[in-house]
Amino acid sequence: MKILYASSEVQPFAASGGLADVAGSLPKALANDLTEQNEVAVVMPLYTNTIKEQYKSAMQQLTAIEVPVGWRKQYCGIKKLVLNKVTYYFIDNEYYFKRDYGLYGYLDDAERFAFFSRAILEMLPIIDYKPDIINSNDWQTALVPVYYNTIYASDWRYHNIKHVFTIHNIGYQGQYGMELIPEIIGIPPEFSNIIEYDNDVNFMKGAIVTADKITTVSPTYAQEILDPWFSHGLDRILRHYTYKTCGFLNGIDTEFYNPQTDLNIAEQYSANNKKGKAVCKEKLIEEFGLSDNKEPVIAIISRFAGHKGFDLVREVFNQIISLGYKAVILGSGEFYYEEFFQQMHYTYPDKVGFYCGYNPELARKIYAGADMFLMPSKSEPCGLAQMIALRYGTIPIVRLTGGLKDSIPDAGGKNGLGFTFLNYDSYDMLNAIRRAREYYDNKLMWGKLTSRAMRADFSWKNSAKLYYGLYKDIIKK
Repeated sequence: MKILYASSEVQPFAASGGLADVAGSLPKALANDLTEQNEVAVVMPLYTNTIKEQYKSAMQQLTAIEVPVGWRKQYCGIKKLVLNKVTYYFIDNEYYFKRDYGLYGYLDDAERFAFFSRAILEMLPIIDYKPDIINSNDWQTALVPVYYNTIYASDWRYHNIKHVFTIHNIGYQGQYGMELIPEIIGIPPEFSNIIEYDNDVNFMKGAIVTADKITTVSPTYAQEILDPWFSHGLDRILRHYTYKTCGFLNGIDTEFYNPQTDLNIAEQYSANNKKGKAVCKEKLIEEFGLSDNKEPVIAIISRFAGHKGFDLVREVFNQIISLGYKAVILGSGEFYYEEFFQQMHYTYPDKVGFYCGYNPELARKIYAGADMFLMPSKSEPCGLAQMIALRYGTIPIVRLTGGLKDSIPDAGGKNGLGFTFLNYDSYDMLNAIRRAREYYDNKLMWGKLTSRAMRADFSWKNSAKLYYGLYKDIIKK
């Protein structure tokens, strides 16, 4: 089977969040971890200022074409790199993708990713590659199935390509004014209704209508987005297409996140020999200037946004500290939360460590050195941080939503992996944190829990089988 995975960000080339982790790991699992042989390719923009020189210098220039953008055409270079049995194609246009401040957030994002989506389809016959499946992801590539169905499907060179669209976060839909259709998107006017929603252009809505299958990044999230509370307005259209919607839980790259081989942490360790974790905790406390390491350390590594549940943390943070916890927080985002965590560091300098920003090496040290990991999300499509924390023997405390519900059974039951709460309530969260402290104080119980956590299998192998089964089913139909 030939599979083309289309994503606006991919590890290890460019990343701003969990999408890059998925786009870096799932194709590799499809190419390497299944008994069936698959020809797997990934296509992404060539972010000139972001991708490391070691990768750029290894790329092969294939060709250059022109891609329609509304009423005009734009240059498109196509480069190729093979890594871990996966072929990567890079769409090169410096006008769109040579930017100084991150991957997204520019006034012309709609034009940039309309160009990218159409370039994906334009390049296929030029490079003599016809996939059986194109799996597009989030709003940045949502126009791929739209373009296919409105412009390319009747061309014999594209005959019978099937499309899967994966929703990673329904909060970002690609919503713009209707004037984009003739100016930027360029689909025939008679198809405008496909991407029109509530009197606006909506990229994601177009993909929901035109893709053969819609997937989400956890089974629970597939159900949640049918509820107006979670759907950001798209529940009305999603309820029409429940027959083609399903959810598969994401995984993590267990080689990339491995405390036995991780050179970023103070000392390597494993589920069979956890002495190194105590060293990692000692060094973490030292790095953040906290007092002795007898008390449990609860960690937060996150983007600071309202849906991540930090308003709950604000309400009871003092009570968390009074339970005998130390806290280590790494993240950035909304100033309101940055200011709060900075103030908590000033209030409790020997109990609260705070790093404003994102530092992947420091994040590894926190995963390894903390005892517990707090994710009180209002909504969480999947979440990868709780799986990474388990890998390092750090016990998650999570609210039962989305992928957190699907991945973390409560320690109060058989084979539990963490501590959970259901209601979006600060005192329910505090009760879960209190239960975690009681477990921690029983060293025998805590040791068994951390060993079980480290042995939990959240590799991509199982999820890759589900995606592959879905792809085969679509092709048969």
